[in-house]
Amino acid sequence: MNKMSALPRFAAAVLALAAGAAFAQAWPNKPIRIVVPYGAGSSPDVIARIVGEELGPRLGQPVVIENRPGAGGNNGTGLVAKAAGDGYSYVISTNGPLVYNTVLYKKLPYDPFTELRPVVLAGGQANVCAVRTDSGITSLKELVDAMKKNPGKFNFSSTGVGSLSQLGVELLKVKTDTFAVHIPYASSPLAILAILQGDVQFACVPAVAVIPQVKAGKLRTLAVSTAKRSQLTPDIPTMKEAGLSEIENLAWMALMAPASTPNDIVQRMNTEINAVLAMPKVKDKLHAQYMEPIGGSVQDLQRFMQQELKVMTPVIKRTGVTME
Repeated sequence: MNKMSALPRFAAAVLALAAGAAFAQAWPNKPIRIVVPYGAGSSPDVIARIVGEELGPRLGQPVVIENRPGAGGNNGTGLVAKAAGDGYSYVISTNGPLVYNTVLYKKLPYDPFTELRPVVLAGGQANVCAVRTDSGITSLKELVDAMKKNPGKFNFSSTGVGSLSQLGVELLKVKTDTFAVHIPYASSPLAILAILQGDVQFACVPAVAVIPQVKAGKLRTLAVSTAKRSQLTPDIPTMKEAGLSEIENLAWMALMAPASTPNDIVQRMNTEINAVLAMPKVKDKLHAQYMEPIGGSVQDLQRFMQQELKVMTPVIKRTGVTME
């Protein structure tokens, strides 16, 4: 009797598996959307468009990039977290919305660890600290000294609340016992524009936004955020070389899908994006934007995010920064 009653359940399971396999085989049959939770010209936007251009032909469908900036990347990231897991919606997000904001915010409107699933770690880059050329500041030490001598007179811009470009400076402030007012922007180009216009005195943001203004003679670089000098900006010293140890971080960008997206589709996206990241012309385009392709498995990204959470949780709590 038990065996007979189990047959319908077994048949239903088989049918469900068959339907899932058929769905995966038919995928994709319409354009794929990649949401960028930051403004046009931001680092996630740049890498999404470079990768998307090559990914579309490999999948046989257009890849549409959709900018949804706001709330430090939370708006666009949360949008995809709540989207249907049909294989057609993804987000290329960053450190803040995917890890740091789970610690920073008292109540985040989505959970990146349960409502999103990792697809691939697309790339990373160093943040570069910079000031206006006419500021009179020529080193990170001079910036710190100036903030100490002029409390309350320094502002800094970032790519959003909870972004690495904010938290890196917050940690700098804690380590040097200095103060500067944080002013968030929707993208790194806007954060740099704020320096050029004199709205803020400095920023530590991705090199892609900084270096063109350095070459134009408008900005001066002070340090990079990574543990070692970047091969793409070899002349810029690290924070440690500039006299500040224990301040090391990497701005990274990862592709995520709604948690209910089928395994087969996630694995296919992972395979295709890894293939795209390995293309010499894609590497050249990313290097031209001061980005390093990373890639790896779904499991690699999952472990990486957990490690980032473990390492950065005490750092965030040490800064005392919290968000509503």
